[in-house]
Amino acid sequence: EVKLVESGGGLVQPGKSLRLSCVGSGFTFSRYGMGWGRQAPGMEFEWVSSITASGDVTYYSDSVKGRFTISRDKARNTLYLEMNSLKPEDTAMYYCAASRVRSGGLLLNQAWYNYWGQGTQVSVSS
Repeated sequence: EVKLVESGGGLVQPGKSLRLSCVGSGFTFSRYGMGWGRQAPGMEFEWVSSITASGDVTYYSDSVKGRFTISRDKARNTLYLEMNSLKPEDTAMYYCAASRVRSGGLLLNQAWYNYWGQGTQVSVSS
């Protein structure tokens, strides 16, 4: 059974940092492109960041570029999202996902992801 389990969310003040983790199991983690997306209440789903299967190429939405960093640890089957300089508009449920697409622009499209986690809530407020 494929599982993706996110953790690390919480309530933080603007300007602070959080690191999200996503542990994958039941599939060959190193062969999958991975990514993070988010959805705020009443808002459309937004794709945030992706990383190729090899881990050598990363992608970011304009809204998080320069503040968020995606990475992966193949030995631990874990995907990370380091979020710095958090803003209230970053408040959302964050989901990790795995794609059989290993690299390329298709990783920016949520439709190409095969497996999804249950999400972890991030709230940014003073």
